[in-house]
Amino acid sequence: MSENAPGIIKDRDLPAPAIDPTNKPFWDAAREGRLMVGFCHDTDRHFFYPRGSSPFTLSPNVSLVEAKGTGTIYSFSIMRVATPYAIAYVELDEGPRILTNIVDCPLDSIRIGQKVKVVFKPTTAEGAPVPMFAPV
Repeated sequence: MSENAPGIIKDRDLPAPAIDPTNKPFWDAAREGRLMVGFCHDTDRHFFYPRGSSPFTLSPNVSLVEAKGTGTIYSFSIMRVATPYAIAYVELDEGPRILTNIVDCPLDSIRIGQKVKVVFKPTTAEGAPVPMFAPV
């Protein structure tokens, strides 16, 4: 994206995520361009953020599964600071909502209900890329 075009979201320096044994599979998949979500085998429901127990039942009967990487903007806010950006809740096609950024589009084009797809943005210090969303 052009950094000089008015209203265009430009890339910002993103800190590398803190990786530990509990979230390493999520970030390893992100390095491969795959968005992972949690899946509760007791309720057959997806959840985000992935973790070792179900937010629905507290059971450890969960696994990490690949999401389609598509969804709909549920809510958003545009932060008009030194480097403007859009923060949003995206409802994934699998059901859970993820707090994220909307990127690669003019700020004024973002709408609730808009279809989006995951894109992975690089982080500093060669950390794992961060999942964000761009309009389809």
